[in-house]
Amino acid sequence: MLIENEFTVSTPPEVLWATLLDVEKIAPCMPGAELTEVVDDTNWKGKLNAKFGPVAMSFAGSVTMESRDDEAHRVVLKAKGMEAKGKGAANATVTSWLEAGEGDQTTVKMQADITLTGAAAQLSRGLLPEISKHLTQQFADCLQETMAAEGALAGAPVQGAPAAEAAAPGEAPAAAAPAEAPAAPKSVAKPVGGFKLGFIAIWALIKNFFSKLFGGGKPTTPA
Repeated sequence: MLIENEFTVSTPPEVLWATLLDVEKIAPCMPGAELTEVVDDTNWKGKLNAKFGPVAMSFAGSVTMESRDDEAHRVVLKAKGMEAKGKGAANATVTSWLEAGEGDQTTVKMQADITLTGAAAQLSRGLLPEISKHLTQQFADCLQETMAAEGALAGAPVQGAPAAEAAAPGEAPAAAAPAEAPAAPKSVAKPVGGFKLGFIAIWALIKNFFSKLFGGGKPTTPA
């Protein structure tokens, strides 16, 4: 199954590219993911915990960077994993690239060719694109928050920083006290799933039903 997603963040391409290549930094932003080992600069091992209703699955696998083009801001990753209790397997080739927008806006575009087998394939059949969009947005929001916390946004002033005190005539102005940066998101590998993911899956089924019923019309998205 080929899935295409994209998201936009308020960060210049060069800054965003450096952040996305730092796997240890962005791993906490991946819903349900846990980085367990950094093998080298192009190979990593990890886990993905997923829960869909009463069914919980845990995949253990590896990710390899197959190619990287710093000039074009393009990278190809190959991921594969096996479910711990033998409920299925997953393989994916993910191609990502950056496109500069207006100002400091940068759009991340992704194409993922995913193959699922076993129970994982049965549970996600027809729902994977909808769920993928939701998880991509979660990742984008966390990424933006992480970069803002580290002061990576180009030209963005740190809020809450005290102004420098006025200097007396003939004296150099006093330096402003450094402001504390907001705390970065904690690295907590929460399982993908729960009620919210179940709702998304149910809504995807409803949309598909009405889309077929009315000849491809798009139903209104709930608030």
